[in-house]
Amino acid sequence: MRPELEVVLVRPKEDGNVGAVARLARNFGADRLVLVAPRARIGSEAKRRAMAGLPFLTGARRVATLEQAVGSADLVVGTTDLVTGRSTAYLRRSIPPERLAEMIRTWVGRVALVFGPEDNGLKVAELERCDVLVHIASRREFPTLNLSHAAAIVLYAIHRGRGEGDPESTPAPEVVALDGRAKEIFLARLGALLARTGYPAHKRRGMLLMFRRVLGRASPGASEYRMMLGLWKSIERKLGRARGG
Repeated sequence: MRPELEVVLVRPKEDGNVGAVARLARNFGADRLVLVAPRARIGSEAKRRAMAGLPFLTGARRVATLEQAVGSADLVVGTTDLVTGRSTAYLRRSIPPERLAEMIRTWVGRVALVFGPEDNGLKVAELERCDVLVHIASRREFPTLNLSHAAAIVLYAIHRGRGEGDPESTPAPEVVALDGRAKEIFLARLGALLARTGYPAHKRRGMLLMFRRVLGRASPGASEYRMMLGLWKSIERKLGRARGG
């Protein structure tokens, strides 16, 4: 079970943003889109950007007030750029999207995710109607995000917060199994190859250290080390044949 997610856009100005949010709703498993007094003309640009989220766009519920949009919600989440330390107008402490995801992970009910318009965000009275405020950390001198970008971050955090076992999610990144023994064999074979090819002795230590740093950053897995060791073996075999000839 998971909460029902309603994405509520209050007075959106740009139809492209509305279309993009409809697509995001489809991407991240929201249940419906609600438009509060939209100023945007929902036209061809919105439809173009909605892509597979077109059913969310065409089926969006339109209401005149925020209360009509969230009146039946069990939890109302508002998004804001007002945070402690940046403005004296903040109402209460906000939480990051990741914390919201943790909160609602095991909840069942209707959750309204409310996003304000592109120009001024949600009004103070609208923020007061919200049960929880979410703030996306960004650069202090320019803390406001594009509407669709903010929606993407919040919806992604909620989606990933459901855990890797979510059957409706694409697979998480593959787990890389490190192999320290293979790494040391690789470096030893490299050192032997440098000596065999006449690489200057006073430069070998630096070369091996450089490869160790590169491997540390790249973190190859066991299968990748096997491939690289196979390459060394092929080179050594070729060198052996050449020397024998």
